[in-house]
Amino acid sequence: MIRHIVLFTWTETATDEQKETVTAELGKLPGIIPQLRSYTVGPDAGINQGNHDYAVVADFDDVDDYLVYRDHPHHQAVIAEHIRPILASRAAVQLSL
Repeated sequence: MIRHIVLFTWTETATDEQKETVTAELGKLPGIIPQLRSYTVGPDAGINQGNHDYAVVADFDDVDDYLVYRDHPHHQAVIAEHIRPILASRAAVQLSL
């Protein structure tokens, strides 16, 4: 199994509406990309200072399924249209479980 974890920090000018749209648009992907086995997205709970603002955790059966997700046109559109415009920084890792 492959677990993909992404952490975002938003720009200072990112609006609540833009952030909510990211969640809504990412939330559509499990219905579009069947290779997603588990998909959790959402804002940081605000418990610790210095955390990133947002996380995506996605599980796949194998690397090929992850690559389908990574390169899928709907996923790429969400990144281009909704994430990049408000993105200050990004960190990511893929774990083999």
